[in-house]
Amino acid sequence: MNNLPQVRVIGLTWGHVSQDLLALPPQDIILASDVFFEPEDFEDILTTVYFLMQKNPKVQLWSTYQVRSADWSLEALLYKWDMKCVHIPLESFDADKEDIAESALPGRHTVEMLVISFAKDSL
Repeated sequence: MNNLPQVRVIGLTWGHVSQDLLALPPQDIILASDVFFEPEDFEDILTTVYFLMQKNPKVQLWSTYQVRSADWSLEALLYKWDMKCVHIPLESFDADKEDIAESALPGRHTVEMLVISFAKDSL
């Protein structure tokens, strides 16, 4: 849609290794939007990312997360899959405004920017 022929986009199902996923070359950044919505999907998301990290251990998943409940957390799953998460302050890139692109997010909600990578720095 954005006329970016050099950007390859594939559809995937989190937790499922498809032929398209297998055919991907090593990635540097995985940019994900609105993926951490249903807690029952969190592990499928991280297992797919883990698979991609096996191809390039330095790859990072950049995503946002809207905090909906204190009961939902990625921490245990990140530990299980040997990953770490760095929280990027929204104000560091002017995304902490009350109204952005005609949306009330993040102004009236708690939104976090996450960068997830392998936990071990030696990889």
